[in-house]
Amino acid sequence: MRIDTQRKIDQILGTFICRVLSFFYYPFANRANKTKTDKILVILLSEMGSLVVSSRMFEYLKARYPKASLYLLTLERNKEVVDLLGHVPRDNLLTINDASLVKFCLDSLQTLRTLRKEGIDTAIDCELFSRISSLFSFSSGARTRVGFHRYTQEGLYRGNFINRKVLYNPYCHISKQFITLVEAINSTTTPKVKTPATNYTGYLPKLEFSDHDTIKMLDRLEKDYGYSTKKKMVLIYPSGGLLSIRAWPREYFVQVAKTFLKKGYAVGVIGLKPDRPLGELITAQCNSADCMNLAGYTKTIKELLIILNIASLLITNDGGPGHFAALVRIPTITLFGPETPVLYGSLSPNAVNLFSQLNCSPCVTAYNHRNTPCDGDNVCLKLITPEDVIAKALELLTGAQGHGNK
Repeated sequence: MRIDTQRKIDQILGTFICRVLSFFYYPFANRANKTKTDKILVILLSEMGSLVVSSRMFEYLKARYPKASLYLLTLERNKEVVDLLGHVPRDNLLTINDASLVKFCLDSLQTLRTLRKEGIDTAIDCELFSRISSLFSFSSGARTRVGFHRYTQEGLYRGNFINRKVLYNPYCHISKQFITLVEAINSTTTPKVKTPATNYTGYLPKLEFSDHDTIKMLDRLEKDYGYSTKKKMVLIYPSGGLLSIRAWPREYFVQVAKTFLKKGYAVGVIGLKPDRPLGELITAQCNSADCMNLAGYTKTIKELLIILNIASLLITNDGGPGHFAALVRIPTITLFGPETPVLYGSLSPNAVNLFSQLNCSPCVTAYNHRNTPCDGDNVCLKLITPEDVIAKALELLTGAQGHGNK
């Protein structure tokens, strides 16, 4: 389903169902509820990058509740990322296909039957103000339901099913807020978790790949593109993904690519298969055998991570690749505008966030269901010049790595 279709369904149908179920649930909402944590369900339906950012939360869950069985509900397209990260046992991973409304509904019903059969005790809803995830939490059968709540904020209505209500904090990195959800399970304060952040925050551990896998990928790149390790590789991700408003201008990426090609670097344009035409436009404008269109080239997330591990630098729009880069050692420049690095900055010590904030930015927020009012003229990104990016990239490539915001 298109993201606009998902928003409409969630806004109209989701709100209606939440209100109806809340009406019947209201008399029981304030009943005392003894917390059980034998079987804990995490609901995370967002983009793949959110699953990477949630890694510390799963570590904290396993340390805090070592005897609990952990389950994860996510979208089918995120399955490979979960398998790679090992958040939960494969048998405890439940996925929903959102390719169409019919598939989504059928999978949802089957998933809820499975959850009821498993006897889930606690549900942790990691979505910000999505109604569908709130309905999954309520329908799972879990007696303890943790999730973000608007309290006195005029945020999106999600019903009154949450009985461990966590105040959404737009000034705190989302990885820390995920951990707050775990701490809220047994918190007694209002709002929940009036405590300093735990030690389960910060940078992510790095994944290691075998020499065999690395050599195999290098052989593929040499065969298909003539790439040689004699040249360092700079990767660029020019797509905005599901939100095109997040994309830095294509001509800016072309200018950056041409600069590094002239300096003797190889340049790879990464992305998904639908991004391949964009990659073709950039490689055609660069007109160099050392500029490779790698969009759609990798068949798995693991292969993408291996290429990231081979390359010397990644320059990316805000999105999945920037978060995946935190799992390897590649220095990364992430370009922010419609969203903020305060909430979604990379969890890597080798990452730099460039953010040119306007009076209207960030405009993609939980409060508008990530549906920006911008007319498409993303001035916030256009103010980040190619010269800015090239200067910071050269600094990182020469070893002056750092982590911070511009």
